[in-house]
Amino acid sequence: MPGPITPCLVIPCYNHGALLVSVIERLAPLSLPCIVVDDGSDSATRFSLEKIEAEVPWVSVIKLQQNSGKGVAVIAGIKQAAVRGFSHAIQVDADGQHSLEDIPKLLALAEKYPDGLISGQPIYDNSIPKARLYGRWITHFWVWVETLSFSIKDSMCGFRIYPINPVLRVCDSKLPGRRMDFDTEIMVRLYWLGYDSYFIRTRVTYPEEGISHFDTVRDNLRISRMHTQLFFGMLLRIPSLLKRHKKHWGHTPELRGKLGMKSLLLIRKLLGKRCCEALLYPIIAGYLLFAPQARRASKEWIFNVKNALGIEDKRYVKTLTPYRHFMAFGKSILERISCWQGETTLSKDVVFAQGSEACFKQFDGRGVLLLASHLGNIEACRALANQATTHTIHAIVFHEHAQAFKEIMDEIAPDSSVNLLPVTNMGPDTAIFIDEKIKQGDWVAIVGDRIAVNAHRKDKPRVIWSQFLNRPAPFPQGPFILASALKCPVVTLFAIHQQKKLTIFAEVLAEKIDLPRHYREQALQTYVDRYAQRLEYYALLSPLEWFNFFDFWHLPHTEIKDSSHE
Repeated sequence: MPGPITPCLVIPCYNHGALLVSVIERLAPLSLPCIVVDDGSDSATRFSLEKIEAEVPWVSVIKLQQNSGKGVAVIAGIKQAAVRGFSHAIQVDADGQHSLEDIPKLLALAEKYPDGLISGQPIYDNSIPKARLYGRWITHFWVWVETLSFSIKDSMCGFRIYPINPVLRVCDSKLPGRRMDFDTEIMVRLYWLGYDSYFIRTRVTYPEEGISHFDTVRDNLRISRMHTQLFFGMLLRIPSLLKRHKKHWGHTPELRGKLGMKSLLLIRKLLGKRCCEALLYPIIAGYLLFAPQARRASKEWIFNVKNALGIEDKRYVKTLTPYRHFMAFGKSILERISCWQGETTLSKDVVFAQGSEACFKQFDGRGVLLLASHLGNIEACRALANQATTHTIHAIVFHEHAQAFKEIMDEIAPDSSVNLLPVTNMGPDTAIFIDEKIKQGDWVAIVGDRIAVNAHRKDKPRVIWSQFLNRPAPFPQGPFILASALKCPVVTLFAIHQQKKLTIFAEVLAEKIDLPRHYREQALQTYVDRYAQRLEYYALLSPLEWFNFFDFWHLPHTEIKDSSHE
């Protein structure tokens, strides 16, 4: 076990004399030694610093002869901390924008990860200048590229704890940026050396009386030059970066989790839909490159689609590629956000297929089980169905990462998760809940193409095998057994693009699923076959909207040997 850390405070200061007094007062309860670095300040600030040093015993001041920039000041403070025997330096800005009350949280994380860089991850209020906010997200994107990782959640926050020895290692090989480019560059270069960064959410406010030394032209040029250098440095380190983190890009939870989704949402909000879609191209290219399992599954899907369409059918030969497949998935994320934010409407952007709207209306006042899938836009189905009917629609999210998915939807589209029920297995409590909703006339959506976590046990797999694209594929029994117990109508629901419009297809699978005791297996087979046929029909209408990125024709524990079309 590593020994306890010995931290001190390091505050770079340039003409922040009046503001620094209040910062020192807020830091007093921590009882930590503090090194203030005077970066060539004016006479008023020098006077304030001399007074602070004389009156506050735990504060010492070191002076730089001329203004050299934030990076130089921080490194000077860290080197002084090393001379005094400290193991960690807590960087705090002198303008009072940081939530200093969160320092104990940062220290607790530093105790847990003593070799890591511990950083604040800002929660901004309306005081942040818009130009600064936009610039931060551009930098975030390039940092993800420069590290081939989404693990760095924010590289520009100046509220952090540095492990001193690793920082000095970086400085021995390459002095990081001298000014506003410092915070980002030191974090990337530490990552390259094998030191991870860890983050604590913290509030950041830009005070009305705050002093900003950010030069819009010069500092943006410095940051652009820094990213250019880091990008080419990354190219030289690709083998070591990939070797270090085999789970980057496509395998990291961030890509399919909160960070990736929230980033897309924020970029879309700030820069517009078209800019966000443009950024999808390099993001998807990276995913395609670093997600071999998903890429292999996409190729498997495309191979089977082409076989099912027939050798003579040339419609999709050129358009069916893994890259287009992943791009369709990325665009579907943006589309579901549009749906839940009310930007996509039935009257403008969406049409009902013939008979689908009537299918909905015939069940007004009755509870219905909607049997959906991972073909097309499931969330768009639910959002738009809410516009088409007065019924409350509950969605059963039935997979291993159900709770994580709900948390994502909570943050990117709060209205979407109001009636979202995450489950990992169909237990009695879940069945009772669904039964209550059906009896009160609500509609419940569940997918019929994804096997539950505990459904693939080797001793007794709870699946029904049915033909799908001319091959036997496993389908879950659960949704059909549930429908039988509920004794309610079952409607299949798909939302796929036809002629550049999102088209909703709704069909009655059964007025009621009946599973007689003596013919239970045969009856289950009949209903599953019926569902598989409809799923195949719509999948072939829009094959790029198939979003099951795994080998659909094998159970998870089955070894896959055939890769002849890889």
